[in-house]
Amino acid sequence: MEILREQYLDYMTFRHVERPLFVQLFGPLVGLKEEWRAQGASEPEINLTAFGFDYVRRHSVQVRTGRTGGFEEITIEETPEYVIRRDEYGRTVKMFKSASTIPRPLDFPVHDMDSWLAVKHWYTYSEDRFAPGWAEAARRACADGALIVVGMPGGFDTPRQLMGETATCMAYYDQPELIHDILDTVGETTERVLDRVSREVQVDQLSVHEDLAGKSGSLAGPRQIEGFIGPYYRRIWNMLSARGAQIFQQDSDGNINAVIPAFLEAGLTCMYPMEPAAGMDVVQLRKTYGQRLAMLGGIDKHVLRQDLAAIRSELEYKLQPLMRQGGMVFSLDHLIPNGTPLTNYRHYVRTAREILGLNPDPEPGWGRMWLPYPAELPDRGNNRKVS
Repeated sequence: MEILREQYLDYMTFRHVERPLFVQLFGPLVGLKEEWRAQGASEPEINLTAFGFDYVRRHSVQVRTGRTGGFEEITIEETPEYVIRRDEYGRTVKMFKSASTIPRPLDFPVHDMDSWLAVKHWYTYSEDRFAPGWAEAARRACADGALIVVGMPGGFDTPRQLMGETATCMAYYDQPELIHDILDTVGETTERVLDRVSREVQVDQLSVHEDLAGKSGSLAGPRQIEGFIGPYYRRIWNMLSARGAQIFQQDSDGNINAVIPAFLEAGLTCMYPMEPAAGMDVVQLRKTYGQRLAMLGGIDKHVLRQDLAAIRSELEYKLQPLMRQGGMVFSLDHLIPNGTPLTNYRHYVRTAREILGLNPDPEPGWGRMWLPYPAELPDRGNNRKVS
């Protein structure tokens, strides 16, 4: 079922629940489509439209808030197993074809202030950050019932893309002026772009991508968030929320339990995908934070490879009445993993719809609710991770 702007805003801000929302945030992991075809899946099942997932009509404003320059991407080496390229950041990256969807950087362009200054112009303001007709397109979409979304570069993700995780974490201590200058630069540009946007159209949601955590916890702790990332977030969110934006949503995998309070203080209202394998329990989070924190995801993807009783047990816990009071978009917590039997996935969808009181025979439909991150991939515009 397609969900329109007002219904989604009411639901995610706990004002009104017309019905629970059940979605598939992410698609299948590499190789699963082939497994399902061998098990007799129909093409609508392969592309997930057969399962009748909810999706939100949304429009990502055609502006860029982060990197707008870079290198020409070239292939350095390719074998049947992997490909090595130079990417837009100038990094050498390697991706294994059978197991990866994101390449692994082998080097990075920024090491210190001098190397940052050499690429800083990628992040400074210019008029070419606005696509022709961006405001008219956004106003039409809003009138058509679409959620109006803008993106900002990640406060951790931007230095990480430029420097790597280890160097970024070390820089909080031995090069704090470098991290501050990076975030001040992207903050100034983002503020200028979104100030203009929010004066001309009604922005509903601000989205940010971080992926700053693993199973053992967040790579940036509360002190780093309070000292570096939080002020950057607040700079943008204070402006947009004062002009009517209602959702500030962050994408981060891993265990973020220890940093949720710091991010809430920084203005976040919604997080996803809340991975159980990393220690995230949406039921306990709802008990702890109540209506301060909306969430998407939270259903353990790995349980789909267990038996049917385990699937039902997971769903009865995660879809309990406490969680059906708004601010919770029910979904698997990430890509559908390889080794998931098609019969188990069918059972998962049927059981979830039964518990949620949704139509057991829905109309076909699926739209990924991943967020737009236009700033970091200018050649792909605002179409990355968008339904």
